[in-house]
This record gives sequence, C-alpha cells and structure tokens, in this order.
Amino acid sequence: MYAGKKVLVAGGTGTIGIPLVEMLLNKGAEVSVVSMDSPEYAKKVLGDDVEYTKLDLTLTENCLKATKNKDYVFNLVGIKGSVGIGETKVASYFVPMLRFQTNLMDAAFHSEVSRYMFVSSVCIYPQASEHFEDNAWNGMPKQNDRIPGLAKRIGEIQGETYLKEYGWDAVRIVRPSNVYGAFDDFNPQTAQVIPSLISRVLSGENPLTVWGDGTAIRDFVYSKEVAHWILEALKEAPPCLPINLGSGTGYSIKEVANVISKLHNPTPQISWDTSKPSGDPIRIMNMDRAKKHLNFKRIWSLEDGIRETIEWIEGNPELAKLKGFKHELQ
Repeated sequence: MYAGKKVLVAGGTGTIGIPLVEMLLNKGAEVSVVSMDSPEYAKKVLGDDVEYTKLDLTLTENCLKATKNKDYVFNLVGIKGSVGIGETKVASYFVPMLRFQTNLMDAAFHSEVSRYMFVSSVCIYPQASEHFEDNAWNGMPKQNDRIPGLAKRIGEIQGETYLKEYGWDAVRIVRPSNVYGAFDDFNPQTAQVIPSLISRVLSGENPLTVWGDGTAIRDFVYSKEVAHWILEALKEAPPCLPINLGSGTGYSIKEVANVISKLHNPTPQISWDTSKPSGDPIRIMNMDRAKKHLNFKRIWSLEDGIRETIEWIEGNPELAKLKGFKHELQ
C-alpha cells in the first residue's frame, strides 16, 4: 500500500511522527514532512531521505501547498503537555488547533487525497473507567481535557461531514491514549508522567518524590506501537470510524515508577507525596474495535518501551537536551 506513494506527515518531527516517518521510508514511501521545527532540527531527527518544510498550517494556502499531489496525508500536529494545558493555555491551544486541523483536512479534500489519517486523542472522552469509542459523546470531556478534547471532537466530525455530503471516504480516525517514547518532552516542569519520571531518575533524584499515593491507573502506550498501528489503521480501518490505540492494559503510577526506577543503577527510593492529588482512579482504553478491524496485538511491553526510551536518551544526549532533559546523566 505504501511503496512508491507520496505521503505527507504533518507534525512528523514529534514523538509519534518520527517513528512513523521511519516506518514509511522502510515501506518505500516518498515522505514529505511539515512542522514548525527548524530545518536544522528536522534534519537531525529525520535524516536526508525526507523532504522537510517548515510551514505554518494555520494558513489555508500553506495547507494546499503541502497536500498538492499527495496520495496520503497524516495529521499528527498537536500541542502536547502536562495536566493543566487544557485550563491554563486555552486560547494558545484551541485556536491554532482548530485552524490547522480544519485547513489541512479541507486542503486534502480539495487535493483529492485518497487516504487521510486524523489523529485524535484520549482527551475527547468524558469521565469513565474504561473508554469505549461509542461513549465519546456521552458527556463533556473530562475537565482537565475539556478544551483540547472539544478541538479533537470537531476534527473527527469534520471528516464525517465530507463523507456524508461529498462521499469523500478518505478519512480514518485513531484515538491514542497516553503516549510516551523517544523525542518526547523530558522537561519535568511540563512533561507528562512517564517522561517526567524518566528524566528525574536519570538525573539522579533520590529519593524520587511522586505526587499522590501511586494507585491511579492509566493506559500508557509506546510511540513506536502507536506509529505501527496508525499505518495499519490507514490501510484497514473503515472511513471515519474512530479506533482506540492504547495498550488496553491499566498500569498504576506505582508500577510505572517502579519500572523506571529498576532500570536505573543505583535504584532510587520512591517517596509518595499524598498531600498532592492522584488524579482519576482509573482510565483505560477498550481495544475491542482495534482487535476487530486491525487485528491489534501488543508489540511492546511497558518495560520494553521505557527501556528503549531510556536507551535513546543515553545514546542521544544532545537531542535529549533539546527535548527538555536538563541534567547530566548520572
């Protein structure tokens, strides 16, 4: 399906985008990437076999330029951050997100792209212990995710509108859970839980102080895992049918902290700050639809994914610093 195809990856310099681009190249695709990162950084992370353009996709003319003569388009553009971005940086997130996701999909439609991947998010879901795709509209997104979640919901609906009015059946939709991996944000002040803990452990923090009591359960998924199944979803998923991409397994924050700590020598002690909130008790992705349509099976375990992420930091200290890793490796 991918050999010889002209493929655009918007946001291809991100945590999911970089492994996705590598997989596309391995499948023989002609890959173009657009994002707002510098060309120098893009060359470091993408290599010489990718056509890269720094492009503001909030502008319609740039989206038309990027999608012209493309067979497939992947929209991975997003703004990733720790809990609170959905309440503290609301306009900075919401307005650009609506502009670039709307303009890019509309440009792909007018460019007659045959397959279009819209990467949505777990943040669209209302509060629930297990997220089933059909339950996404049974209430507002969870409070911390309310505004980012609404932006992603609008993107999903946009795909449906083209299908219903014009019969454009290109759009596929996936909803990743909590993604981690190489090229993530490793600044403890802004990073999500796994990259934050990895950064702090590798910098020698001991004892490692973690918010809450460690009992909160989340669905974490490795970036390479997501990239692999995104490629399968573009090929196999029905048009506009949202499909969860997670692990389908719940991991407590205590389990996560223990895995990260044990992969470091010396192993730090863990201290739980129970005066701080633990967050929702449990949030897990139901993977039945992915199993049905994509034949989904886990490829990377939590420990394998975290180990590979740590190995990437240790093997790429300069890139890790660019992604917020602030300390010398211990």
